[in-house]
Amino acid sequence: MRPAALRVVAERTGLKPDVVVGHSVGEYAALHAAGAADLASVVRLVRERGVVTAAAAAADPGAMAAVLGLDDSAVEELCAAATDVWPANYNCPGQVVISGREAGVAEVADRVKEAGGKVIRLRVTGAFHSPLMGAAADRFRPAVEAVEFSPMSTRFMSTVTSAVESHERVGELLIEQLSAPVRFTQAIQTLVADGVDTFVEIGSGTVLAGLVKRIDDSATAVSVGDPGDIDAVRESLANA
Repeated sequence: MRPAALRVVAERTGLKPDVVVGHSVGEYAALHAAGAADLASVVRLVRERGVVTAAAAAADPGAMAAVLGLDDSAVEELCAAATDVWPANYNCPGQVVISGREAGVAEVADRVKEAGGKVIRLRVTGAFHSPLMGAAADRFRPAVEAVEFSPMSTRFMSTVTSAVESHERVGELLIEQLSAPVRFTQAIQTLVADGVDTFVEIGSGTVLAGLVKRIDDSATAVSVGDPGDIDAVRESLANA
């Protein structure tokens, strides 16, 4: 789990982030790392988030697809010209995930191919991070309102707003996140413009570090997925 991984990395490297950011459900780990909520509260919220989004997907099934090779603005225009389909994840320039009802996703997928882009269907049954998750957001509200979020010791960059947010805003952002797009590209661009030049991905995989490099290849981006990565990260940070 990412909070446990962060604790190990902090103990062995002395790493203390200046700002934290997460992608989709990864924002919960980021908020815990920032001191906004204890681990038990975060786990309860993540569990409830899964329950309400699964129920929404069962009641109103949807589809998602990754669009590769087109400008973000082009994908936005194609979605706007179709029905019930929206940009859901801005992962990096040239990679946007769309989400919506099957007919809308299929229509945009055809237009993407005509425009010279590539489409990869995602193996999901729900239109996550789209307005079709509105019912899930409503059901999620009581669980979020039961948590008292604390002032944060580390800055938190929201991928809902692409801005650094305070603990007073966290609850509404977590509710909004269910039906709002993940603006990871814009969040990283904002951080780089603010002077952040080194990103450390904590947890299994290297996907986010790869996205960061595609967003801004001048940034240093490293991943810690297992204990063997820690020495390499320490060396990268020392040379950053």
